[in-house]
Amino acid sequence: MALPAHVKYLVIGAGIHGLSTAYHLARALEAEGRGSGADIAVVDKADIAAGASGIACGVVRNNYYQPAMRELMAACVEVWESDPEAYHYHPVGYMQISPESMHGDVAEIAAQQREIGYESEFIEGEAACTRYMQQMFGDWRAPGTTSILHEKRGGYAHNRASMLGIAAKAKGAGVSIHTGVEVTGFGFGANSRAVTTVETNRGAIGVDQVIVGVGPWVPRIWEMLDLPDRIDLKDLEGSLHRDIPMWRFWCLQEGTLAVEPSYGMTDDGAMPPVIHVDSNEPLYSDIDGRLITDRMWGIYYKPDFNFGGVQGGAAPYRVETPSAEVAIDPYGPESPEFVVDQEFREMWCSALAFCQGRYEGQIGRWLDEPSGGIGAFSADNFPVFDRFRENCYVIADSNHGYKMIAVGKLVADELLGRESALLEPFRFSRFAEGRLHPTSNSPFPWS
Repeated sequence: MALPAHVKYLVIGAGIHGLSTAYHLARALEAEGRGSGADIAVVDKADIAAGASGIACGVVRNNYYQPAMRELMAACVEVWESDPEAYHYHPVGYMQISPESMHGDVAEIAAQQREIGYESEFIEGEAACTRYMQQMFGDWRAPGTTSILHEKRGGYAHNRASMLGIAAKAKGAGVSIHTGVEVTGFGFGANSRAVTTVETNRGAIGVDQVIVGVGPWVPRIWEMLDLPDRIDLKDLEGSLHRDIPMWRFWCLQEGTLAVEPSYGMTDDGAMPPVIHVDSNEPLYSDIDGRLITDRMWGIYYKPDFNFGGVQGGAAPYRVETPSAEVAIDPYGPESPEFVVDQEFREMWCSALAFCQGRYEGQIGRWLDEPSGGIGAFSADNFPVFDRFRENCYVIADSNHGYKMIAVGKLVADELLGRESALLEPFRFSRFAEGRLHPTSNSPFPWS
């Protein structure tokens, strides 16, 4: 398909944010008589779901300590629920299982979920938590749990299949999707502010509006737009931190235990919720019994027929000094992505055995295949949704991405002049103004 010489709306990235924006914008344009999907083109340097969205674990949850994230995620869950067949969405629920050090944080999340009408159940006390889990899994044995937040909504979706479903919806609405088109630069108007052209490996495209939804590649586009790679940040206590990196990189750790997915079902044969366990208990190797860590750790897991086993992950680790190649292309040949980390394999499988007896001695069934990846996180680890260069809307998800399907719908509204209260807390100006999001005691940087 030939590239258009000019398009009103050019979306960069054919993952969750780019495709969701294109689809919802096409629907809104037609509904309001302001255009159609023919006014929208999506470009991707590889293919639909070729990046982070296509390998994501697929978990959909509302378990956030930050009120703004919680409200945004409630809107996202509604979109997933609106067409579960097309989105390949499984509304099995989600469980946050926590130690005493997180009890207060999780209690606050539970209370605020009730306030916004998001259905969940909160269990407190170690004995009550053990009983609750053993009603589901007779082999549950994780000690030290004093609270469980069981979200009755949420669940998971099949990564690549859901992206193909959104792409089909976008194409059905008239959007053109062009793959193998790599953005190489931007042309700016006489005032050096507004974007007038997007340069690609297949020629220039004139634009009225640009939407950037490229996931972990955002630092590269950010640089092309000549946006600041270092910023001043005022924290919640009012202290000013000068000249800190706008972007930081974390290596995400995920994998699959190649048992039959039914192996992870509840005792009555039902699909369980997605399980997330954080623990302060010492973790010992399921191979030789040695201590793996005596610091706080966390994992998540679920039986998943898409992955062909029990799939999940653990807290990421910081990549302190990524090479220039990683910063430019986090999924390129210089990236740690697709490297099977044997330490992670032992940690995650041992943690599964810590939680449930059925996983003891199962590490030999680890699926030795590429997984994980590099995530580009913002200076405070939370998303940035904002306009730059007058007509360029940047969706920088800070690795919260796949689950946030409603962001595209809300961005579409903002492109048509309707400012979103749900996106307002994620403006770039928050760094300088000290309007940051509170952080919890979770070992995960995105919580």
